Parts: sequence; C-alpha cells; structure tokens
Amino acid sequence: MLTFNPTTRIGILGGGQLGLMLIQAGIDWNLIVHILDPDAEAPCRHLATSFTQGSLTDYDTVYQFGQQVDVLTIEIERVNVDALEALEREGKRVFPQPSVIRIIQDKRAQKQFYREHNLPTADFILTENRDDVAKNPEFLPAFHKLGRDGYDGRGVQRIASVDDVDKAFDAPGVLEKAVDFEKELAVIVARNEQGQTATFPTVEMVFHPEQNLVEYLFAPAAISETVDQQAQEIARKTAEAFGIVGLLAVELFLTKDQQIIVNEVAPRPHNSGHHTIRANVTSQFEQHWRAILNLPLGDTAILSPAAMINLLGEPGHSGPARYEGMEALLAMPGVFPFLYGKKITRPFRKMGHITVISSDLNALKAKADSVKETIKVKSQK
Repeated sequence: MLTFNPTTRIGILGGGQLGLMLIQAGIDWNLIVHILDPDAEAPCRHLATSFTQGSLTDYDTVYQFGQQVDVLTIEIERVNVDALEALEREGKRVFPQPSVIRIIQDKRAQKQFYREHNLPTADFILTENRDDVAKNPEFLPAFHKLGRDGYDGRGVQRIASVDDVDKAFDAPGVLEKAVDFEKELAVIVARNEQGQTATFPTVEMVFHPEQNLVEYLFAPAAISETVDQQAQEIARKTAEAFGIVGLLAVELFLTKDQQIIVNEVAPRPHNSGHHTIRANVTSQFEQHWRAILNLPLGDTAILSPAAMINLLGEPGHSGPARYEGMEALLAMPGVFPFLYGKKITRPFRKMGHITVISSDLNALKAKADSVKETIKVKSQK
C-alpha cells in the first residue's frame, strides 16, 4: 500500500459540482487539487489549489495538464482518453484507468461489455443511423441512445412504435429494449488498487418524467433483502469486471419479476450518492479519494435514512440565478441544501441539491415533497 502523502499533486478533469464536492471532502486531508475545466466560471474555480481553463477533449491541453500532477482523475467522462493513455504509459497514475473510461464513453461498447462478461442487461441492437432503427419494428418499444456524448438525459429517445422512428438519432447508437421495471436503483462501488471493494447501500431513484434525469432519491431503497443482496452483488461484479480503481456508480432496473439488470454505469462520483455527505459514515467523495490514493476504504454504513432532491432551474427561466425559499428551507429540521455556485440558471440545469434526513421513511417522503415545493431557482428580473 502507498503511504499517505499530503504533498501529492492531484488533478481533476472537470470543475463542475462533482469536482467542487471532491475538493470540499479533500480539504479535511489538506489535499492539493488542481482543476482543468473549459468554463472560466466553473464551480471549482475559487476552491482549487490552481485552476486551468481549457478543453477536456483536446489532446495537448489534457496531456500538458496531466504532466503537472502525480495523480489524475475525472468528474466527467467526456475527456481525451488518448492523452490519458499517454500519461499512464509515462508513469502517471490515472484513475479511473483510461481503458475503463474508453469503454464507458461509448454506450455501444458499454452494452457489449455487459454481454461479454455475462452481466444481466436489457436486450439491445447496435445501430448506425435512423434507418437501422426503422428496420427493427419488432424490437419496439425501445430506447434509442446515442453511442457517444449523451449526458443527463440528453441523447436518449423513447421509440414507442414505428410512428416515432423520426425521433431516433441519425448517428451511431444503441437500440435498447424497453424494460418493464418496478423501480430504478443504484449502487455505488469503490475499489482501490489492492482490489479491496466496498459498496454503498442500494438507493432508489425517481426520474423526471420529461428530462430523464434524477428528480428524487431515497436511501435505503424500499426493497426486499433478497433484491438488495442481488443488486449489491451485481454492482460489485460489474466493478470487478472493469477492474476499476475509483468509484463506479451502477444504475440498475428492478424488473416486475424481481430481477436486477444493469442499465448504465458512471466511473466517478454520481448523483445517486450525494446524500452520503450527511447520511453515511463515509461520503462518496471521501471514498473516491481513498480509492484512487490506494488507502483503506471507509465505512459506508447509513447514519440515517435520507432523501435527495435535485435543485433544478425552473422552466422558463434563463439568466443570473436567484433562489426563492432558502429562508424557509433553512428553518426545516433535518434539511441540508448544497448550492453549486453556478451563476446562470437554465431550465432543468442542476443548480444544487437538498439532502433530507429522518428516521421515519414515510415522514422522509412527505418532507422531500415539501422541500421540492419550498425552494425554486429562477432568473433575476
């Protein structure tokens, strides 16, 4: 095992909210964290040891940034993997490994990976264009996903019947059979270089009906012990199949016949783990540091049942952000807002999240609904 060294120079590709919360967790250990992000006003700008404005997909920019650090990690998958591979060959420690990022960047390769490693997933067909979708009417209803660059619900279209084929993407993608599921679940797995793994308790996600991004999250998930064990085991097997060092968020479907199948994965801290900052012994962000620095993994036990509500920009509002209802929110016991420092709001943009804790699961759900109605992100008049 490597010895903990507080002078290790760490670089993060991406300076958004995940990077922000990673830095906040790293402050406790006085970690030296450098950020690369294309946005001059990225949330991480004022907290990072240093901030470099630059493209995450440009080879030279990523390579030169990586030359200045000892350990390199990501908070978003859309990065230049060729540069990361070159840095890895030269002895830089890059986690998650570039080979893992390369597979996960492409949903086509990701789905094939599950099939090749006998990981349960929905049936799928690889498509090159919209015409390929039209050639498979018997496969509908299905979801058409862009092979690359889909994010936060973008790059996914539901194709209910042949009448919807015009909604399909005219680019390489994957046509994924619609799953008749009961719940959408997620398990975050941590794995260090020694192969030690730890999973966070299974959570239940509720997605926005139009935007295809998480609106609510409840932890722990309201599922049977058998289903929970199945979800935990499949998530662990998925992380081990990738051989990932770092965090892997495994999104899952619980089917109507109580089977667990893998939907998608993300090789980084994830929206489904934000509540762990307040609700678990170790947060997902501290766990990421432990994993990529090859330290003992932390205790993932639940301190309190929790809900997490994504704070999204209100429809019809674009411009400098203002937060309505913060005073009322802060008066509520067991309610913890986290704002991401984004100056500009847009409809459904992730502007923050709110964690709610309560020992009573029914009260938790009621309080989560109340929180959602209390705070709104709008543009300044």
